[in-house]
Amino acid sequence: MRIVVQRCSKGSVTVDGAVTGEIGKGFVLLVGVTHEDTTEDADWLVDKVLNLRVFEDEAGKMNHSLLDVGGSLLSVSQFTLYGDCRKGRRPNFMAAARPDEAKALYEYFNDKARSQGVTVETGVFGAMMDVALVNDGPVTLLLDSKRDF
Repeated sequence: MRIVVQRCSKGSVTVDGAVTGEIGKGFVLLVGVTHEDTTEDADWLVDKVLNLRVFEDEAGKMNHSLLDVGGSLLSVSQFTLYGDCRKGRRPNFMAAARPDEAKALYEYFNDKARSQGVTVETGVFGAMMDVALVNDGPVTLLLDSKRDF
């Protein structure tokens, strides 16, 4: 699994003109799933995301986690994180999991985060979505459960 983590002061997802998810302080997550991902990958990423120390403490140092600051998650499915652009001009998405597999693991990830007491808002899996955020910092991080980067 791959996740783009963006620290935000607010974020939202709109589908067909209707807001499907909206948060204040927290993370906007773009979540991608590949063929060999398992619940263990999702578990590792939930722990990593919730405990990343990227929120400022009283001294202005990035020393607090999402759990420490009571932040929320806006989780957006994003198969294009597995787009391979090394050859040609059109990305190859063969590494992305099939929609039914990806949806199950994406929902598992969100439910696991909720089970830790975190508010999780989402977009609509597989839909065309408008994602808006105010990236706080900006702070943007890349996570990969296979530790590829």
